[in-house]
Amino acid sequence: MKRDLHNAIEVRRGISPVISTDDTPVASQIIDRQGFDALEFVIQTGVIDDANATFAVLVEDGDDSGLSDAAAVADAELLGTEAGAAFTYANDNVVRKIGYAGRKRYVRLTITPTGNSANAVGALLAAVVILSKANRLPTS
Repeated sequence: MKRDLHNAIEVRRGISPVISTDDTPVASQIIDRQGFDALEFVIQTGVIDDANATFAVLVEDGDDSGLSDAAAVADAELLGTEAGAAFTYANDNVVRKIGYAGRKRYVRLTITPTGNSANAVGALLAAVVILSKANRLPTS
């Protein structure tokens, strides 16, 4: 096997493309890290219509598969910052990333809009998850 990125990562759906039209939080799938030691959320925005909107980012982890024990991840266990992954109405068509370096098995990303008017067209959001440092290669 060649040393390459393709066989060393697994890509999963985080947040399917969605148009957020109000202040309802948008949560990713719960990601099971079993077999992987590294995780990166890649957040994508499309056009953000509302000129007052801001979007906060929160990463949570836990040991329960349903994240009934979810807790905000400590800054020391994040690669980058939640503030650095956040965005506003001025950030049309951008890509942000935030990594997880904690030890919990399950992880979730939540994007929470504020000032995102229900009368506006909305904000296009999506996220993918990249898992790496697999215990076994190739990953697929």
